[in-house]
Amino acid sequence: MASIRGKDTKPELVIRSILHKRGLRFRLHRRDLPGKPDLVFPKHRAVLFVHGCFWHGHNCHLFSMPRSRRDFWQQKITRNCERDLEQRQTLIESGWRVATVWECALMGRSRLHVAEIGEYCAAWLKSEVAELDVRGREAEPL
Repeated sequence: MASIRGKDTKPELVIRSILHKRGLRFRLHRRDLPGKPDLVFPKHRAVLFVHGCFWHGHNCHLFSMPRSRRDFWQQKITRNCERDLEQRQTLIESGWRVATVWECALMGRSRLHVAEIGEYCAAWLKSEVAELDVRGREAEPL
């Protein structure tokens, strides 16, 4: 577990790279915001989370509940999902717009093209839409 990264994961680095190439500037992991969002766009008053499908309980082909210590993992993942929802709600109530890019959008059989994800995020940042959820093609709606 100690080798599991919370910051600078491969999916996060891919998203940062594609958005930076599009001229979008951001801050990383601001501690003063709920959930320490992966990317913060102060100019657009928007935050973006890059979630791993396993750790955040996403209903897609990349998620499967471990067979050992099932109760522990069920509680842990359920609590992660609850915390995500609380943090998202707190951010929205304080005037921030929130986007989530799921790991399945970047890898696996249902992945989207990276340029497509960049286009979704860039268009969302320029809009007034409060929330964005980018997931792989085959993922079930939340």
